[in-house]
Amino acid sequence: RTFHIERIHSPTAAMAAMKLVVVAALARLASAAKTKSSLKPRFLKNGLDFASERSPELPSYYHTTQEIHDELKELAGSCPGMNLRSVSKTSLLSGRSVELDVVSIKAQGEEPKNKFFVLFGEHARELISAESGLHFVKTLCSGSDRAKEGLRNSEFMIVVNANPDSRKNVEQGDWCVRMNPNGVDLNRNWDEHWQQSVSLGADTSPGAAPFSEPETQVLKELVSEYMPTSFLTIHSGTLGMYMPWAFDMKHLASRNQPQMMEILKKVDGDHCECPYGAAGKEVGYSCPGTCLDWVFDHLKTPYSFAYEIYVGSGREDLKARWRQKINSETGSYIQAHSHLATDHFKDLFEDFPSSFIQLNSTNSKKEKSDMDCFGLFNPSTKEEFEETVQNWAMAYLDTGNEVAKRLAEKL
Repeated sequence: RTFHIERIHSPTAAMAAMKLVVVAALARLASAAKTKSSLKPRFLKNGLDFASERSPELPSYYHTTQEIHDELKELAGSCPGMNLRSVSKTSLLSGRSVELDVVSIKAQGEEPKNKFFVLFGEHARELISAESGLHFVKTLCSGSDRAKEGLRNSEFMIVVNANPDSRKNVEQGDWCVRMNPNGVDLNRNWDEHWQQSVSLGADTSPGAAPFSEPETQVLKELVSEYMPTSFLTIHSGTLGMYMPWAFDMKHLASRNQPQMMEILKKVDGDHCECPYGAAGKEVGYSCPGTCLDWVFDHLKTPYSFAYEIYVGSGREDLKARWRQKINSETGSYIQAHSHLATDHFKDLFEDFPSSFIQLNSTNSKKEKSDMDCFGLFNPSTKEEFEETVQNWAMAYLDTGNEVAKRLAEKL
């Protein structure tokens, strides 16, 4: 295990850090009414004890955090080119420690063109994200022709479960938990146009400061050391495929913009048939502090994407309405120019809001009950579960292959 200790080397820095600690403590108290749900005896009403590892309502085909770790450990013992390590971090600012499993896979004897960092499970209630990450690792280790092709083109660093402590609460029946145990949205805590704004809802608190959380501190160190050529983060709650920028509704990413749009169009056609484009433009509002934008901007990663892979109801309606709008003369013009934050698409994005760049305290016009949350973000049948993880594992492979193809064209 790797342990990181933060030290303060000057009185000025120490005073500033102490101020941030106080701010963080106040922020946690202010959000306690929302985040303490994981501490309520909610599980007792289902006949559960606090020490129970999983709710009886959690379908058997879902994995607990411990089961995910155990399966990754078993795979590491048999999968050629796979390495599994645990990275720990204690944050002085938030006062919490976290340990994340990190998977590295590189085919022996290959020198792939693409270094692909894939991030799953930032939002705890989106169980299907980490499940698709586990299935993706299994796919890479399967020895299939598709896996061999993917490993010729890309090497991988994969974080399957980026918010493990809060995921444990979800596994025990607290289905609506989105944030980490400090009440911070990990996808608002990156130092990319970060802002602590009153407009951000209780479920999207950005934290007391950028990278205040041990989870984002670990992720920042991992991705900075790896310096990927492509980055992908996975969410659920609707269907959508995004590229930078999320913080900006007015501008598109200038670096590799046509190429990223081409990749999204190709992968979308094969795996999603859903809205795709620049994140802020697509959903019609800006979103500060995301990993999508930080990696693209600060690390100059050539290709950065975010996929939302599951919507609980209305999936066929979403696909049909998207096809109808995009196939119209107005829609095709807008899509060609990558401007989706217009009245032409407004009703679609209102009915199917993004969870990846959610701003309000709920992902819907109506408050969701616990079990509503589970069904909104996660498949409720084994058939749908397996269809989702299998389809998107292939989508991740195809994304890597498409990036590798474009990287080779520049050599």
